[in-house]
Amino acid sequence: MLNELFNFPSPKLEHMAVRVINGGAIIRFCAASPPFAASICCLNQHRAVQFHSSHRLSILGRCHYQLRFGYGGLAIRRWSAQSLVDMVVEELELLRQRGGIRASNKLELKSSEEIIGNKSGKAVLQKGLLLEFKKDPERVLLAVAQKPDGKKNWMVSDQNGVMTSIKPQQVTFIVPGANNFDHTEIADFIQRAQDNLDPALLEFAWIELIEKNESITVEALAEMIFGSAEPLESYCAHLLLSKDDIYFTALEAKGSSYVYGPRPGVQVEELVRRKHAKEAAEKELEEFVKLLKSAKGMPSNGKPPKSTWTSEDDYLKRIMSLKAYALDDCRNEDEKRTAGMILRAMGLAKTSTAAVNLLIDIGYFPVHVNLDLLKLNIRTDHPDEILTAAESILSELPDLDKVDRKDLTHLKVYAIDVDEADELDDALSATRLQDGRIKIWIHVADPTSLVEAGTVIDKEALKRGTSVFLPTATYPMFPEKLAMEGMSLKQGKQCKAVSVSVILHSDGSIAEYSVENSIIKPTYMLTYESASELLHLNLEEEVELRLLSEAAALRLQWRRQQGSVDTSTIETRIKVSNLDDPDPLIKLYVENQADPAMQLVSEMMILCGEVIATLGSLKKIPLPYRGQPQSSMDTSAFAHLPEGPVRSSAIIKLMRAAELDFRKPIRHGILGLPGYVQFTSPIRRYLDLLAHYQVKAFLRGDSPPFSAGQLEGMASMVNMTTRVVKKLTSSSLRYWIIEYLRRAPKGRKFSALVLRFIKDRVAAILIMDVGLQSSAWVSLGVHVGDEVKVQVEEACPRDDILTLKEVLT
Repeated sequence: MLNELFNFPSPKLEHMAVRVINGGAIIRFCAASPPFAASICCLNQHRAVQFHSSHRLSILGRCHYQLRFGYGGLAIRRWSAQSLVDMVVEELELLRQRGGIRASNKLELKSSEEIIGNKSGKAVLQKGLLLEFKKDPERVLLAVAQKPDGKKNWMVSDQNGVMTSIKPQQVTFIVPGANNFDHTEIADFIQRAQDNLDPALLEFAWIELIEKNESITVEALAEMIFGSAEPLESYCAHLLLSKDDIYFTALEAKGSSYVYGPRPGVQVEELVRRKHAKEAAEKELEEFVKLLKSAKGMPSNGKPPKSTWTSEDDYLKRIMSLKAYALDDCRNEDEKRTAGMILRAMGLAKTSTAAVNLLIDIGYFPVHVNLDLLKLNIRTDHPDEILTAAESILSELPDLDKVDRKDLTHLKVYAIDVDEADELDDALSATRLQDGRIKIWIHVADPTSLVEAGTVIDKEALKRGTSVFLPTATYPMFPEKLAMEGMSLKQGKQCKAVSVSVILHSDGSIAEYSVENSIIKPTYMLTYESASELLHLNLEEEVELRLLSEAAALRLQWRRQQGSVDTSTIETRIKVSNLDDPDPLIKLYVENQADPAMQLVSEMMILCGEVIATLGSLKKIPLPYRGQPQSSMDTSAFAHLPEGPVRSSAIIKLMRAAELDFRKPIRHGILGLPGYVQFTSPIRRYLDLLAHYQVKAFLRGDSPPFSAGQLEGMASMVNMTTRVVKKLTSSSLRYWIIEYLRRAPKGRKFSALVLRFIKDRVAAILIMDVGLQSSAWVSLGVHVGDEVKVQVEEACPRDDILTLKEVLT
């Protein structure tokens, strides 16, 4: 009938319950649609309709009504329509006849204070009492007290039928009037209580009490909203209050019960706002989790694109929180909390590994995501400002040293590098003089002809410090287009260079040298493999290549006489393509540094470094002079070890770290040189570029752009970056080697050299087929330097796990 009066949709009323609240009535329509399932009529006492109880339902004689919406329902305030009163009285009488309402003020129950209180206010337990107690921080249970357990504790039988000893302080509520309760009826009691709970009733009670500024006990609340303070109703009131965090707050404790007071309206409004915001966030989280689960269940080639997770702000925030959690890089507690909620909702552990795997499973991260690359904040893309500046340079192609360039385009020039090299920094030429001596040219790319010190591109290169070469990608120090089209040496094209020419004595020492700006035209772009093959064929038309090889042999012999230490070993290169594929293509190359072509190039680069150090020393040019103090070790102590990786490994373990001086050369004991400056990779190493700035200024007759102190400061920045890059490069290479081994056919045998013994029969080994150091147990009779066969037992690149087993032949 209220629905018809206010044009509400008519519910199918299965039951209507009316409760009297201090001069008003709560009319509850069961099975009605919210939010109008419960309404309150607060009526002034003007005319009284008498029930057989002492409660009165009163109405005001004026003919108007007001609707007032509460936070969880509808409050009908101060109305007076005689027909409505008659209707309500009619419904109340019908309900009373059916036993649907109890409204008695005469309770034959003791108060909770009388039940549980003594003079000290502590709970007094007795057999048969129904009580609630805290089982653990997360759970409260109902139980029936059975018998004392010692002086203070009690044995109780809980709702699960378990006998438990509890302390008095664990008791959170004693149900009033529930004496001699049968513990087998607890489950039914709980179910009836749950069926009777309606949080909206608290709002109506709050409206009544806030106006009067009154506090209330559990029993009084039960009487107010249920019309009874019997055990079930009192327990329901307790549950409503104990779970409520909006309308009421506990004011004081009385035994195991509390007195509650209504919160101020402003506070309730804020708490309701927060509750609604929390509910909205929970709903959004639930929807987000559904999307995650859906994406997780899709096949690898059907995952949603990465842009799906970043197209909406809410999705982006959650994904970024997960990503930060995966990388151990959460910036605040909110990110941690958000990621933790998502992982918990997905049924996953709150660990970075779980976050990584989830991001992989939904397709946001590729299967082989490089976590170190993300964690170390390596610069991968160049800012737009730098790209614009690079385009400007390419459109103009300035040359600060055009008038001083020597034309060396008549020389046959060999550029030798790995087959997938993107940037070519250096090339070589050679001729035999009439007196029989060999003259060598080391041509080095000249990026400083395009980029001046202190420009935006130079500053960006300083921040990067070095190009980053990974199995999956290359991140150049300079913008790629500028490096490739403007700086790199190109076959058959005239290229600007800094050419270091050297005439050797017959013993390999330097007889004469010069450093000059030049123009060259590279003749051949060779891989190490093709250069070694040409050397092996010994072709007459490639006499210049043979001269370079001869010069390299002379240099190596001379350096050994100066005390150099041979640390040549094997190196691994890996190129990975189709990275987005779960099983990308892996190409693995193992290179021996003793290879003729690699040794040739290495000796020429070392020779160039010696010349630049000599020039810098003579002309007092501040440069990044590199040295490495010779260890006090006697390398003859390793003569019993086989040459190559085994001996080099033993020596390298005892080598001291390299040092830098910016005023004068320092001895490089490992190379056997009085001084050395890295000069041959200015496109990919910033310290080499600094050396070019200094030397080029000298060639122009200008003062060096940087003092020794300035060089030291910049070198410190660069070295910090290069250490990070070295760590990244090493971890990335190891990851892909282990992935390569993981894919190897089961039972495949790999050759390995025993480098040393770690403990007992556990040896450090070098797997020759892939160039990776690892460890394995080897049998008796195996010695350092011996070759053994091993096979892969377990390989997991993500967890850096590689387990090998010796295969006995």
